[in-house]
Amino acid sequence: MSHDLVAVITAWWLAYLFRFNFDIPPDHIEVLQQTLLWVIPVQVTAFLAFGLYRGIWRYASLPDLRRILLAVLTATAVVPLILFLLQVLVGIPRSILLLDPILLLLLMGGSRLIYRIWKEGQLSGLKNSQGPPVLILGSGDAAISLIKDLGRSTEWRVVGLLDDNPDRHRMILHGSKVLGRIDELPALTKKLGVAHVIIAMPSASHSARRRALEICAASEIKALTVPSYDDLISGKVTVSQIRKVELDDLLGRDSVILDSVGLQGLLTGKTVLVTGAGGSIGSELCRQIEKFAPARLVFFELNELALYNIEQEFRCDFPNMPMVFMIGDVKNPARLTQVFEQFRPTVVFHAAAYKHVPLMEQENAWQAVLNNVLGTHVLAQAAVTHGVERFILISTDKAVNPTNVMGASKRLAEMVCQALQQVICSAGKNGHIDGKPEMRFVIVRFGNVLGSTGSVVPKFHEQIAKGGPVTVTHPEITHYFMSIPEAAQLVLQAGFMGGENGGGEIFVLDMGKPVKIADLAKNLIRLSGVNEKDIGIVYSGLRPGEKLYEELLADDEANLPTHHAKLSIAQGRKVDALLLTELLAWLNQHPALSDELVKKGLVKWVPEYSRKEA
Repeated sequence: MSHDLVAVITAWWLAYLFRFNFDIPPDHIEVLQQTLLWVIPVQVTAFLAFGLYRGIWRYASLPDLRRILLAVLTATAVVPLILFLLQVLVGIPRSILLLDPILLLLLMGGSRLIYRIWKEGQLSGLKNSQGPPVLILGSGDAAISLIKDLGRSTEWRVVGLLDDNPDRHRMILHGSKVLGRIDELPALTKKLGVAHVIIAMPSASHSARRRALEICAASEIKALTVPSYDDLISGKVTVSQIRKVELDDLLGRDSVILDSVGLQGLLTGKTVLVTGAGGSIGSELCRQIEKFAPARLVFFELNELALYNIEQEFRCDFPNMPMVFMIGDVKNPARLTQVFEQFRPTVVFHAAAYKHVPLMEQENAWQAVLNNVLGTHVLAQAAVTHGVERFILISTDKAVNPTNVMGASKRLAEMVCQALQQVICSAGKNGHIDGKPEMRFVIVRFGNVLGSTGSVVPKFHEQIAKGGPVTVTHPEITHYFMSIPEAAQLVLQAGFMGGENGGGEIFVLDMGKPVKIADLAKNLIRLSGVNEKDIGIVYSGLRPGEKLYEELLADDEANLPTHHAKLSIAQGRKVDALLLTELLAWLNQHPALSDELVKKGLVKWVPEYSRKEA
């Protein structure tokens, strides 16, 4: 404020100096002094009214300049009025009233600009010469914001940008030149002595970002990246929060487009129950469902620790959402009846399952079948009895032409849902059973998700942290991968779309291109900043029940497209509803069956199951 007070006096005095060619007549000096006594309070009042002193000079920007301009223009209009009322306006040359606001604007705006440049170290150029050199890939809004943020620190020194848009080449953005295309990176890094690049293309497609990462890897350049576009838009993070490149950046795909209106009709204001709510997929489903404001979210989980962890997260992050946390086993009809009668869910997502292939293959085969098949039937029957409208079963690509107990049990769970759908459709009249809407079963089949419990990614991270080696079962083993959020979002979308053809459809998620596990291990080693030669990769051989290649469609299934680009329907053989009677008799026998008897039974129930012993 003191600065601006001096600026007001200086501008008024300079206006007189310029008007009289630096030789002010004595009588005008007297007028200058008299009028200044009124000009000062008017100007300062205008500055206060426009909030000029609620900002910080170091961060002065266009909004601050706009406030200064408005304040000066307002004062310029009020000053002549005040002087006219005081009858001293006639003694003031009109040019003074024009020169003063111009000079005042230059003094106030210019001083703030110079101060900001000085504080950011750009006046002397010291900060620009500090820090290791770095190239930025991209020249869009994120890259420009990043240059601004890095200009305030000494962590990095931006030496240029690379962009595939030829219209941007040789342009200078905030003092940094666009040097050429991204594929020119190898030559430029050697020329400029650059060891790091920052990929600032959050809104670009995953294929474009993956190409940039592959170029960095081929050049042996360490790559960093800015947060994802969704995180930037949501305000969770800022562009300056640079992070290491993660596996999701290499394997991730373009974001999922959801039918928000349709999902609101499915979830908003409804009671939704999720089994396996403490697992990787179940917990992410709960996070995605929360966005659609359900009337109540019921978390159903057998594992006490998993339920405790998800409860602590949701109590903290979503304290206002109605939710209940229930411990229980999907094979326990009494517990399910209690839960369904108390909370009356409208939609059920069944994510609870035993999924670890080798563990379920030996010594635990009967438990896998009971949990995955009988548990699905008990839960589905409770849902039918209590008027649930939509039942979504989370299945797996291992249910396609299964070679292991886990995959065969999940395929049998699919068949149970399809058989129950046949029973419901046969009993229904005009779309209702006993006055209740017909329940629709929806089955969603997809492959591995990154970072899920028991998956290879956490295991590889642990092995790398211990110094290796990383163990891969076979050099050619290949799996499909997708991120947990993407899988959960597509499950929701399939849950809404299901039932259009009578229910019981098997939705298959677009898993993209399959990934060799050996390549996955190599990428993780490289992203961890260590040398593959130091860590090493050991091939341990295929485990019991493990296949070299995963499939998304069985031999007798056809792939039908849907109106969603990432969802299709597997159309295969019809499941006879009579299956349930004999199957339930087999599942409900009291003695626990040996692995051999379980596998023989699965061959009978799942024709496409072929036993594979390692």
